[in-house]
Amino acid sequence: MTTDEAIASELRPEGGPVYVRVADAIHSAVLAGRLQPGDRLPAQRALAARLAVDFTTITRAYGLARERGLLEGEVGRGTFIRSTAGEEIRSVVDLSMNLPPQPFGVSLAAALDEEMSRILKRSDLAAVMAYRAPTGAAPERAAGARWLEPLLGKAVDAARVVVTAGAQAGLNAVMQVRLRPGDGLVVDDLTYPGLIAAARQRGLRLITVEADEEGMSPDALEAACRNGAARALYLVPTLYNPTAATLGEERRRRLAQIARRHDLTIIEDDAYGRLPDTPTPAVAVFAPERTFHVATLSKSLSPGLRTAFVVAPDEAAAKAVADAAHAQAMMPAPLMSAVFAGWMQTGAAEALLAGVRTEAAARRAIAAEVLPTAQGGANSLHVWLDLPARLDRLALAELARERGLGVATSDLFAAGAPPNGLRLSLGAPGTRASLTRGLKALAELTA
Repeated sequence: MTTDEAIASELRPEGGPVYVRVADAIHSAVLAGRLQPGDRLPAQRALAARLAVDFTTITRAYGLARERGLLEGEVGRGTFIRSTAGEEIRSVVDLSMNLPPQPFGVSLAAALDEEMSRILKRSDLAAVMAYRAPTGAAPERAAGARWLEPLLGKAVDAARVVVTAGAQAGLNAVMQVRLRPGDGLVVDDLTYPGLIAAARQRGLRLITVEADEEGMSPDALEAACRNGAARALYLVPTLYNPTAATLGEERRRRLAQIARRHDLTIIEDDAYGRLPDTPTPAVAVFAPERTFHVATLSKSLSPGLRTAFVVAPDEAAAKAVADAAHAQAMMPAPLMSAVFAGWMQTGAAEALLAGVRTEAAARRAIAAEVLPTAQGGANSLHVWLDLPARLDRLALAELARERGLGVATSDLFAAGAPPNGLRLSLGAPGTRASLTRGLKALAELTA
């Protein structure tokens, strides 16, 4: 097969500008092995004649393929498939997994290495490696309490803190303690998939309410509570997953007042609460007697820590949550929670958080430049992209996958009917250059 035949065989008959489709055809031919590194492409006029398109269309297509890292050329010799093209385009740019980026200006690996070395030299190493009390070890509960002070607005009583093996374990434990099969749980119409799965597994009835650009609507929550079926309210108040909206302080106050009026338990999933430079007070500040504040380290530091903290309304509630979490997963990994406690003592936790904030802000700026219509806060790890009616989100996600892009469609987050949109996670790509490449490729697909 000649090179022009290879490109023609991969050319889609429709779906976007012709020059983009020609560049896509070159991309697909490399992935399929029809074009190999070092292959010389047809002269632009020859390929234009072969495909029955304008010469300028091929010029733009070659230019776009060169920007994607597929082509290289030398004056007088021609245009060739780059030697690293196959490796580069086969590397997936994952915009679907919501991870914090590697922190800017500070090494996560070095911080882990240093703290592990300290732990291994501790005289109480055997205790660190042993089974823990259901609530978690006292030093780690105290570390969690200090970590959450910027959100909860005052010194947190460590006796109300439970260490769990991530937010999912904490959420499950709270639901086990406070809700029974058939109870109504109020959620945004788009919400965290892990919550949807856990609630359905427990036989809870999800009551969806509308949100606006700030998040959950107080009027919609009030209306949802009128028939008395609701027993609890689930909120992600900061950089909401998936739309990246953040509830303002007054909105948090109003939602807390409604929950109190209707005697709802509040489950506050504050995974992203510490990412903003100036955190907004948690919902728990406005209704402490009924709020279970769940805060994982997975989004602010690293999911590898597998550590979260549940701040319960009182010690009795904390014990109940600890017993429920203990029955499900025995305990969080003691070594990882000990690492975090050590980081809190040395200041490494705050330094790492500052690095994550800086890198997240830089990546959010890239997304704003490449996809100006994407929604999300300054330090958000993800953005939300509404799609026009002419683009089907599922077809677009499949096309993106073929191009080496992972994206998350609204279907993953919908407790009701999914809108036509995508969540794009900014932290998983290893470098800003990789993120930029992925976002530009998506921008081309949505143009």
